[in-house]
Amino acid sequence: MRPSVRPSLLPLLAAALFSCSGSEGEHFYPPVLELPANPNGADGYEPLRRYGAMDVPDDNPLNPRKAALGWQLYHDARLSGDGTRSCYSCHLVEHGLTDGKPVAVGAFDKVLTRNSPTLWNIGFHQSWYWDGRASSLESQAAAAWKGANMGASEPQAIVDFLNQVPGYLGQFLVVFGEPATVDNVPMALAAYMRTIVSDGTAFDRWQSGDDDAVSEQAKRGFEVFTQAGCAECHAGVLLTDLQFHNVGIGMDGDTAKDVGRAKVTNDAKDTGAFKTPTLRDVTKSAPYFHDGSVATLEEAVRFMAGGGKASAYRSTKLKDAKLTDAQIADVLAFLATLEQPCDEVIPPLP
Repeated sequence: MRPSVRPSLLPLLAAALFSCSGSEGEHFYPPVLELPANPNGADGYEPLRRYGAMDVPDDNPLNPRKAALGWQLYHDARLSGDGTRSCYSCHLVEHGLTDGKPVAVGAFDKVLTRNSPTLWNIGFHQSWYWDGRASSLESQAAAAWKGANMGASEPQAIVDFLNQVPGYLGQFLVVFGEPATVDNVPMALAAYMRTIVSDGTAFDRWQSGDDDAVSEQAKRGFEVFTQAGCAECHAGVLLTDLQFHNVGIGMDGDTAKDVGRAKVTNDAKDTGAFKTPTLRDVTKSAPYFHDGSVATLEEAVRFMAGGGKASAYRSTKLKDAKLTDAQIADVLAFLATLEQPCDEVIPPLP
């Protein structure tokens, strides 16, 4: 998020604008959230200082009440099939909005096949999941909810439960003009996730003109990072090109343990290709890559700077930059400037 000092994962709490009454007279006062400010003074939703507007779909406009409803649902384990985990369970602040595990563990303790990606600036993406199979944030939220991540194989039963909770029913009626449905639950979740933005790092302050925001070593590291070609894929404010590349992870010769993007495109050239992850909060988000197979950031940097692992499908962008140990240390110092200060705020739940 982008508040200037210790930002919360969500925008600042504002006074509740409505309440929901229960059958026994109890009241739930849901929070209403300020959306991240438009630092560029734009009419659209532009929460990043050095970037354009986020593409918010016309059928799911963003507003504070909807984001607040999504915030609650995102943290509510009652949405899961086994009632034990929420969306937040896989995207923890202390792990850079990942879960700190090699691969995710879903509802009913099902071990999944890929690493939980960070959610920083997720609303700016053009496709979702490591392989880009979801074409909207709403469809990603729906798939994660109904699939193995959250295990809600009977989502209508969960929707029926939500509509029996006065605090939720009242909010859905205000936000969507109807009770909770299998369709509008993911819409609320997506609205919240569009508020998860990062541009409050030391690197951002340096790029905005504060020359003292980062160390001289970090400045050297950014120069090495750029000259070595890393910035071709970890590009711009988002620190990702949002494209798909095979870097050799998970490859056994020319055979991919996980074909990645190729399963979506049915194009052999995409074998073993995965979306470039953002580097924001990368110091916290170990282990690395789509399969979580690299334990430390230094190992990941050395692997990528060395050109990845050769195969017939390896990206042509990769090359051995022949970095020295001192240059590796400088790059690591630069990457440390991408830490996003953040305190998670758990919402009250109805």
